[in-house]
Amino acid sequence: MLRKKMLRTFWLYKVQFISMILMVMLGIGMFTCFNIEWKSIEYNMFSLFKNSNYADYRLINSNGFSEEDLNNILDIKGVKNASRFITINADVNEKSGDTVAISITTNFDVSSFVLIDGEKYNKNSDDGIWLSDQYAKKNKISIGDSLYFTYNNIKLKGRVRGLIKAGEQMICVSDKTQIMPDFKSHGFAYISPALYEETLGFPYYPNINVLSNIDAKTFSKEADKALGNTNLIIPKEDTLSYSQAEGEVSEGKAMGSILPALFLLIALLTMISTMHRLTVKEKSQIGTLKALGFHDSKIVFHYTSLAFIISSLGSILGIALGYFLAWIIMNPKGMMGTYLDLPEWKLVSPWYCYPLIIIIIFTLTFIGYLSVRNMLKGTASEALSPYIPKKVKPMLIEKTKIFKLIPFGTRWNLRDIVRHKTRTAMSLVGIIGCTIITIASFGIKETMNDFLDVYYENGLNYSSKIYLSENASDDERFDIIKRYNGDYGASTNVKLKEKNVNLDIYNLENGKIQTIDKNSKQFKIKNDGAYICMRISEKFNLHEGDTFSISPYGGNEKFDMVVNGIFRSTSKNIIISDKYAQKLNIPYKIDSVYTDVKKGDIELSNNIKSVHSKKMIMDSFEVFLSIMNNMLYLYVAGALVLGIIVLYNLGTMSYVERYREMATLKVVGFRDNKIGKILYNQNLLISIMGIIIGIPLGILTLSSMLKSLASEYEMKMSIGIPSYLFTIILTLSMSLFVSGMIARKNRKIDMVEALKYQE
Repeated sequence: MLRKKMLRTFWLYKVQFISMILMVMLGIGMFTCFNIEWKSIEYNMFSLFKNSNYADYRLINSNGFSEEDLNNILDIKGVKNASRFITINADVNEKSGDTVAISITTNFDVSSFVLIDGEKYNKNSDDGIWLSDQYAKKNKISIGDSLYFTYNNIKLKGRVRGLIKAGEQMICVSDKTQIMPDFKSHGFAYISPALYEETLGFPYYPNINVLSNIDAKTFSKEADKALGNTNLIIPKEDTLSYSQAEGEVSEGKAMGSILPALFLLIALLTMISTMHRLTVKEKSQIGTLKALGFHDSKIVFHYTSLAFIISSLGSILGIALGYFLAWIIMNPKGMMGTYLDLPEWKLVSPWYCYPLIIIIIFTLTFIGYLSVRNMLKGTASEALSPYIPKKVKPMLIEKTKIFKLIPFGTRWNLRDIVRHKTRTAMSLVGIIGCTIITIASFGIKETMNDFLDVYYENGLNYSSKIYLSENASDDERFDIIKRYNGDYGASTNVKLKEKNVNLDIYNLENGKIQTIDKNSKQFKIKNDGAYICMRISEKFNLHEGDTFSISPYGGNEKFDMVVNGIFRSTSKNIIISDKYAQKLNIPYKIDSVYTDVKKGDIELSNNIKSVHSKKMIMDSFEVFLSIMNNMLYLYVAGALVLGIIVLYNLGTMSYVERYREMATLKVVGFRDNKIGKILYNQNLLISIMGIIIGIPLGILTLSSMLKSLASEYEMKMSIGIPSYLFTIILTLSMSLFVSGMIARKNRKIDMVEALKYQE
């Protein structure tokens, strides 16, 4: 019998039940989606690192390492394996403007690759090239094709033996200024030591890559002792692939713990309120069942089952939605597929998602239980009597003369808001949540656009960046600078309180690079101090006017510097002018030239290693912004859909509760459009209140998110008038759209039937 009643109840309240299921589905779907995203990146990243023997440490010495040096490192207790290693950026002769990062490892068990197709790696191959499968696909290169490379005027010829993925090139960019990979113009490859040494004429390996569980401080000490000098040692956490992927994981955790949590909270609060009101609406039915002799436990089980079915079905659909959205993001052709080059795209959920979903189902079921238990108190006759809302005290404004001057519709709405505080609060929460998510999403978009515009579009004023050969003399370097009328720079790694940071030395007389301060304003580098990025400033508690010391690798010298200013950067670095470096006697070699000459007009020579165009960098931004915008649009769309469902659900409940009141208004002469206007005004009032509260909270949410992303980007929060306007317009439009749907219902009011209802 009660099974049939359950079906009738579902049909009677189908709108409410469907809306509750959708609310739970959206809340859990958005929550699981973005948590699956970061966990899947972490899982698949570490899987690739493990399968490609990603090194824990990289020792770097521009003079190169010998076989004896390698054996000395292998003798260190705790070192599992090691290999001499090198990566060079070579030009592809068949593809004008293309470059390929060619890697050579003397031990395939360290810093190697995962074979996707073709022959196994052969360290003695005299012509084998194992090429990135993505680069091959984009450029229609097949196994067996011949390729010709040029590096430092040295020609290298080989044949593609296999297609690969590599942990060392999981994020394959030509240099640190490029944000997104572009496999159409830049890829990677591995060749054998035999082919490399035969082409070069001698073995030159400036890296030793090491697998070890020793902590960084101990390993650094032991390595310096084994080699007899100080070398630059980069732990895997500071490498591009590892740090950027970790940044994506941290970013995903930040996004997954703030905005999706808001989705979930809004959905659950509204679900609880709706479930309670549905139980109240069924009070007479509960009393009838009790009067017919049904035991309380039977009635409790019946109504608790409704809550369980709704929460369970919503959760199952939410999990399915979460996996579907996560798959859109995490697949080879999806958003992250354009950034990460992974052999496996397995979707993995964090351990806490499923226990949390079970807790949510239990909580919602328990709320249903408490609601029906409250209705069963007392005798059957008491349960049969209609639910009577608590009496509310008159508002203070009602006691004033001003209240009588207020239009009737406004007075009616104010009394209704006070009388139904819970429903009003839930509607307000829905509006506030929608506003927070929308303003935060638009704020992130505008903040990132401004950052890229200031830092790259207006900050990089060159056409091409020339990379100079390590073998070029000082006279040859300055000859290239003069020939192409460029600015120049040198980059080296130094120790700052035992931490590895970049030291960038510039001569920017032609303004080819512009630096930006904490306020995102451009400034010129002076010759009497150093400029540190915000992350270094915060980490080492350094401020303008403070003094700090750096130590170049390979020696015991220390150089004291004064902090001249703090700037925003995409990497952890210190900037000084060439004159300040000369004043402090810091040794450096000019390694790059920035010029207005187009890449195609720059002639490669023994002194020019490679040339990159600014266009390559800017093209990668397009892809980056596209991914980011898609993610944000997903948030905004989800927020609006959730807001519509929440408000429609609560509006429908409000309509049912006020059915007799609206019938009375129609009896005394109010027309449908007049009653509709009253409903519109109430929702408009609540919407305006929600927007006023939601915008400041959204700004705080955005600020919190930017702090979470500070390890990857140093961005200044930027929210302009368009973001505020879009947020207000979208939120009000959503609210008014729902109001219109509810207001149309008053045309169907049966005045006679409504007024027969017993108060």
